[in-house]
Amino acid sequence: MELNGRVAVITGAASGIGAACARAFTARGAKVVVIDVNADGARSVAREIDGHAKPCDIANEAALTRSIAEIERDVGPIDLFFNNAGVATGGDPLTTPIDVWNTQWQINVMSHVFAIRAVLPKMLARGSGYLLHTASMAGILTSQGNLTYAATKHAVVGIAEWLAITYHDRGIRVSLLAPLGVRTPMLGPVDPATVSPALGPIKEPSDVANLVVAAIEAERFLILTDPIAQTWMNNKNSDIERWLNGMRRLQRKLDDARRAR
Repeated sequence: MELNGRVAVITGAASGIGAACARAFTARGAKVVVIDVNADGARSVAREIDGHAKPCDIANEAALTRSIAEIERDVGPIDLFFNNAGVATGGDPLTTPIDVWNTQWQINVMSHVFAIRAVLPKMLARGSGYLLHTASMAGILTSQGNLTYAATKHAVVGIAEWLAITYHDRGIRVSLLAPLGVRTPMLGPVDPATVSPALGPIKEPSDVANLVVAAIEAERFLILTDPIAQTWMNNKNSDIERWLNGMRRLQRKLDDARRAR
C-alpha cells in the first residue's frame, strides 16, 4: 500500500513507536490521526505533523467506536488502522492481581478487537484496507518476568495471523510488528550493564517507524526490528526443548543478577 493520500489512524501515538510512525506516515503523504488516552500528548504530536488528534480510551469499546465514526466523518474513510497502544504491567501468575490481568487484556488485546469491529466492515465493502498490529517478540517467544504481557502479546499474534489468512483474498492487508527492545517510555531507562539480553539490540523509535513504512509498502506481514529475532525464532521452531533449556539458563542468570542487587 502506498501511504500518500491515505487516512491512517494510530493508537498509542502520543509517544514512542506510535509517534515515530505518525511522523513517518506523514512524511509519506498520509493523513494521520493520533489516538491516545494522553490527550495533551496526542494533540502535541498532531500539531507537529499537521494531523488530527483524537484523545480516547481505547479499552472502552463505546469510546473507540465513537472516535472511529467521528474520524470517518471528519477526516475520511480509514485506509489503515494501526493498533499500536499497549501496556506492560503485570508479572507472575501468583502475585499479579486479577484486576491487572483484566486491564492489560482490555488494552493489549480487546482494543484490537474493538477497532477491527469498527473499521473492517467498511474496508470489506470497499475491497481494500490495512490492519497493522503491534505485538512484541514476547508474543512469539516469551517475556521473562511478565506472564501478563507475554500472554496478551501471544493473543495479538494470533489475531493478526487469523486476519491475514481470512481476509487477504477480500483485499485486506495485515502486518504484525514484533519488536525487541525499543527506546520508549514503556521500556524506561536503559542501563547497558543491567539490561536483559532477551531485549536484543535496543532500537530507536524512528528506526522502527522506517521498518514499518517499508513493510506497509511491500505489504509484508511480519516486521522484526533486528535480524537476531529471526535467529531466535528459528531456534525455537527447530528444537523447542533446546530453546526451553536456553531460556531457563537465561532465567537463572536474571534471577541471580536480581538477587545480587
